[in-house]
Amino acid sequence: MGAVFMYEIEINRMISGAHQLRDYPGDCVKLHGHNWQITAILEIKELDELGISIDFKRLKKELDAIILPLDHAFLNDLPDYRHQNPTSENIARTLYRELSRRLNDGNVRVARIKVSESPSSCASYYE
Repeated sequence: MGAVFMYEIEINRMISGAHQLRDYPGDCVKLHGHNWQITAILEIKELDELGISIDFKRLKKELDAIILPLDHAFLNDLPDYRHQNPTSENIARTLYRELSRRLNDGNVRVARIKVSESPSSCASYYE
């Protein structure tokens, strides 16, 4: 049996952006915007010699680099969303896969990305 992930950390970031949901049967087909909260949850097996799982500074830097192109953008124009709607679900999947590519190393693993488009509505993605 493999090592168990024992620690969990998370960070929250905010972005603002506009989108429209193609073929949606309601108001969301119109151009509109959100202030999205992005939450990254990571699992860690072992701490380093300082007692740190992953430096929050590094985690923030990596997530910020990924979300920067989305901030104050019309998401439908971005390559990831030209052929699929920029829904909270699709944004969460895109961010999950890119952050995983950057950080997963056997000790650290992206567990889940949560994208909240309002205080009462969110979507999560994990693999």
